[in-house]
Amino acid sequence: MSRVNMVINNKETLAKVKEIINLLTIKSKESEYLPADFYGVIPSGTQVNTVTLEEGLLKIDFSKEFLNTDIEMERKMVESLVYSLTEIPEVKNILLFVEGNQLLELPYSKEKLPTLLNKEFGVNKIYDLENIKNTTKTTVYYGSKTNELFYYIPVTYVSNNQNEKVEIIIEKLKSSPIYESNLISFLNANAEITNYEIKENEIKLSFNEFLLEGLDQSTILEEVQYTIFLSLRDTYNIEQVEFSVQKDEKNVNLVINALE
Repeated sequence: MSRVNMVINNKETLAKVKEIINLLTIKSKESEYLPADFYGVIPSGTQVNTVTLEEGLLKIDFSKEFLNTDIEMERKMVESLVYSLTEIPEVKNILLFVEGNQLLELPYSKEKLPTLLNKEFGVNKIYDLENIKNTTKTTVYYGSKTNELFYYIPVTYVSNNQNEKVEIIIEKLKSSPIYESNLISFLNANAEITNYEIKENEIKLSFNEFLLEGLDQSTILEEVQYTIFLSLRDTYNIEQVEFSVQKDEKNVNLVINALE
C-alpha cells in the first residue's frame, strides 16, 4: 500500500470519509480517478449503511458485500481503510461493523483485530522477531516510482528492538538493501543523529553534515525530509519535525509541520 495524495472535494468530515471509502471501492465511480497502477481494495458493491464520528471515534457499518474479499486481500483492505481514514485529522480511532456486527476478525484467516483500529494497526508489515515478548512497531516510509509518479510507501517493522524509535527509523532509512527493490531511501548512509528531543507534538533532530544534499550544499533533499517526517509522524503521532544540521560552524535549520 502506498501514500498517494488525492483531491477530496468535500470539506465536511463524514463526507470526506464516504468519499475516501468510495475511492477505495472496486469499480466505484470515484475509483476511476485513482492514478495508473493503483486500484480499489474494498469489494465491488459494498455500501455504507451508517457512519458516525464522535470524539475522534469513527464507526462505519458496511453492507455484507464488504466480506466478499479473499485471503490475499483481506488484511490489505483493512490496512488501507484504516490508514486512509486516519489521515483525516478528526479521526483518531475506528470501529468497523458489517450489517450491525462488529468486525473482530478477518473473514478468511480469522486473524483477530484490535477493538479500536488506528495507525498502531500498522501497514505493509515486516516481522523480524526472535520471540513474541516485548515487541515494538515502527513505521518507516520509503520512496517509490511508477510511470513517472513518485510516491511514499509506509512499512511497519514488528521487532524486538527496544531502542528509541527515532533511532530505529534513521537506521532503517540508512540500511540497504531494502526488502523490496522498488523501495528507495535517499538518506546518506553516513548521516548520524547527534541529538534529538521528543516533545508532545514535535521532535527536534540534530544531524551531522551528511544529512545535506551534497557536502557543498546547504539544503536537505525533499525526499529525505518527507520520509523522515512521515515516519516520525505515524510512529509518534506528532505534528512537527525540526531539523538542525551543523556545517562549517553554521547551523542549517528546517521545520516541517504539515504535508498537503
